Amino acid sequence: MPHQSGVLDLSAYRASPAERRRTQDLLDLIPGRGELALDIGARDGHFSHLLAQRFDKVVALDLQRPRIDHPRIECLQGDAAALQFASESIDFVLCAEVLEHIPPHLLGEVCAELQRVSADKILIGVPYRQDIRVGRTTCQACGGKNPPWGHVNSFDEHRLAALFDQCTVTATSYVGQTTDSTNALSCLLMDLAGNPYGTYKQEEPCIHCGARLAPPPPRDLPKKVLTRLAFWSRAATTALQAPRPNWIHMLLTKRNAPPYPAMYGLA
Repeated sequence: MPHQSGVLDLSAYRASPAERRRTQDLLDLIPGRGELALDIGARDGHFSHLLAQRFDKVVALDLQRPRIDHPRIECLQGDAAALQFASESIDFVLCAEVLEHIPPHLLGEVCAELQRVSADKILIGVPYRQDIRVGRTTCQACGGKNPPWGHVNSFDEHRLAALFDQCTVTATSYVGQTTDSTNALSCLLMDLAGNPYGTYKQEEPCIHCGARLAPPPPRDLPKKVLTRLAFWSRAATTALQAPRPNWIHMLLTKRNAPPYPAMYGLA
């Protein structure tokens, strides 16, 4: 993800070819029109604005209240594990780039809440089968090891479908391609070297102590050797790794919901 001065540059990130492809794929799965949409993890409002082109009202929700100026967008502070909406009150729920960040012990609660408030469609976007050992960081405050970008969960089709047991899968699509992977030996060696090539410019803090992540000090010769050995070990795994998509997008339909064309006028 692009950064400027150690802070995530969302404008550059959104403009990148890979991100534009991901955005278009999500748009292709979003209903043509509707009354009320909920954007979980709205951040800068990128998708909230896109949803406002199709829905009469959009609720942009995040842990900190988003700042979005649009007549059809309402900004709310909230927790996806305890949503402040009535059951089956939201026509369409978008949850992209969120579930990979949810603490594992809360993941089931968040998915249950998304299903509870949904009246019909839920669209999920997450990294696909991400090896969250690649790009690990070491917290300089507590020494804890962190996954890249704060991604504490990894998903495939089966795990996503199982998490949304009140829904059926309407459509699944994939975006991008990667062979990023590692192995236990390479991960151990990189940990011993201090994880010098981790995602230290991420916004997400240490998952162990909450401190802001900072790059490690310059490596001495032993740590440089460990780093080189880690790269050699990882290269052996990557060479045997078949390409896989970067992202999976899954459109889900709440069971017993009105037929898709009837609710959204798409017949």
